[in-house]
Amino acid sequence: MDQKDARSAARARVMMSAALVFAVVSAGGVCGTAQAAAPGSTAAAAAVSAAAPGAVEWTTQTVAPGVQVRSATIVNAAAVPVWTVTVQAPTTGRLSGAAAWAAVGPQAWADATAERLRSGGFEPRVETVRWPDYTDTPHGVMGLRVRIGSYTDKAQAQSVAQAVTAAGFHTAVDWTGYDAEQPADRENVHVAVIDPRTFTGTVEGTHDGNVAQRVTTSSVAAKLDSLVGVNAGFFVTSDADGVQGTQAGLSADHGELQSMAAGSRAALIIGDGGRHVRVADLTTTVTVHAGAADHPAQGINRVPGLVRDCGRPGMTPSELPWQDVTCRTSDDLVLFTPEFGAPLPGGPGTQVVLDADGRVVSVGTRGGAVPAHGSVLQGIGAAADWLTANARTGQRIGVREVVRDTAGRRVPLGRDDSIVSAAPTLVSHGRISIDAAAEGVVDPQDLSFGYAWANSRQPRTMAGVDARGRLVLATVDGRLAGGSEGFTLQEAASFMRSLGAVEALNLDGGGSTAMAVDGVLVNNTSDATGERAVGGTIQVLPRHAG
Repeated sequence: MDQKDARSAARARVMMSAALVFAVVSAGGVCGTAQAAAPGSTAAAAAVSAAAPGAVEWTTQTVAPGVQVRSATIVNAAAVPVWTVTVQAPTTGRLSGAAAWAAVGPQAWADATAERLRSGGFEPRVETVRWPDYTDTPHGVMGLRVRIGSYTDKAQAQSVAQAVTAAGFHTAVDWTGYDAEQPADRENVHVAVIDPRTFTGTVEGTHDGNVAQRVTTSSVAAKLDSLVGVNAGFFVTSDADGVQGTQAGLSADHGELQSMAAGSRAALIIGDGGRHVRVADLTTTVTVHAGAADHPAQGINRVPGLVRDCGRPGMTPSELPWQDVTCRTSDDLVLFTPEFGAPLPGGPGTQVVLDADGRVVSVGTRGGAVPAHGSVLQGIGAAADWLTANARTGQRIGVREVVRDTAGRRVPLGRDDSIVSAAPTLVSHGRISIDAAAEGVVDPQDLSFGYAWANSRQPRTMAGVDARGRLVLATVDGRLAGGSEGFTLQEAASFMRSLGAVEALNLDGGGSTAMAVDGVLVNNTSDATGERAVGGTIQVLPRHAG
């Protein structure tokens, strides 16, 4: 099979799976015994795995009128993934300038590496890796991958990898079930569909009252008596990158901005408590006014000078969005809201404490806590000088916040509106449309950046809206070799489109991927320690009396 035929076959596998899912889900129907087993149960999985190759059986649970959860294990008995040893290519990180390693490399490197391996007594194979169908990256061959062996046992692969490393190569032990070039053998999926025409409750993005904390999706769901909950956007996971739990991108709770956009990235706008939902790339602008003077703020509820995922003016090494990269600046103005429940960042700079009416209570050094009904401004560098020069005790300081989509239209926020964001867009105007480079999740000029995150199968959480205005929340388990491989971004987009989504985006995934139904976790998370505590969630809440 030549390269063109291989690519066509891979696309056909994705489209066949998509068509099958669409047939049983988009019309609201379920294949198999509808109430025979709870979502994610052993009985349900066993029933599906016993089906013919490529067959999918769904179980469904009506959690409330207008809220259904459907679960399945997609099985391909013809797929036989194995463990293998990948020899990695040396490269240089484009942003950092530091030495790095890539899973694929150029032809000259692959040929020379294969020859060196043969001379050392190994039997390498060279595989062609092609670009996925992203809207803003090259097409055709991405590079070549050099591998050794096929092993049913991981320990065997690790033993060979040690020998290859000792011979002077940089190696990784990989499960081929995570490769986009061949089908996965198993994928556990959960899909929640919320119909605003019949559902009487609400949907909201929530940090459970504190944007500076990490909590599990299921614990928030149990506390709020949620019908369905999933994890939401990207967030800070390390003290070196800011305050853990704070969002790395745009978020809004109850109509109030709690963090700013990291450039123009995909966002799920949950309007009117879930009555109106859409996906759009959004940007944010915040301006602080003191008398006749004004100054732009580049952050809300984050450490001044640290910007996770970049995407703000004046940041280094880039003003563009970059996934899992922390950018820095020495000139920064940040607003803290009452929902910031952690101690305020300290250090050089100026802090202005405001009361509920926006009047200056104090001007001084950074630290302390946000007052219960007030807010705080912190500045470093020139922004600190501006605060010192313009903030006076008793003076009112105004803050103007504007959210816009890429067409320049302002997105108004009311009390019942919320926003969660991540990256990238998966489906737009009814078509698969993945702007992976523009949203900073891959770099065509640096194959060490984002390859595994985007182009290999991973646990994923996805959200979208179908042509009937129904909200679709979906998860796929991943990183469970032999249990569930996950999706590539391309497969995530195909899956959401198969569910009937006309707009969809990728939310935070990996170990964060979680779905809770009636407060109970229903998927298999990939972290060894159990369900990961995350920075934000989407919760489907019942209507309560009063």
